[in-house]
Amino acid sequence: MKEETLKEKLGKYRELTGKALEKAELTSKKGTKENEMGKKLLEMAESYYSDAQFFEKSGMPLTALAAYSYAHAWIDAGIRLGILDGRGDDRLFVLP
Repeated sequence: MKEETLKEKLGKYRELTGKALEKAELTSKKGTKENEMGKKLLEMAESYYSDAQFFEKSGMPLTALAAYSYAHAWIDAGIRLGILDGRGDDRLFVLP
C-alpha cells in the first residue's frame, strides 16, 4: 500500500474538514444552552480551520495538518454529544 505524503494528507484533511464545516448544523433552538455550546464548538472549529490555512500558506504543513485535525475534532465532539448534527454522514463524522 502506498503511504500518503504530507502534501496529500494536507489536501485530504483540508477538503474533509471544509466539507464538515459546511455540513454540521446546530441541533437546538436559539437561546438554549445547547445552542450556545454548539455555536462555541463551531467557532472553535472555524478558528482552527482558519489557522490551518494560514499555516499552510506560511509553509508550515505539519502545523497546518494538526490544526485541520483539531478543527475536525471539535465538530466530531459536538456531533457525538448531540449538540451538532452531521446529517447522518458517517464518512465525515464519528456518529453516535
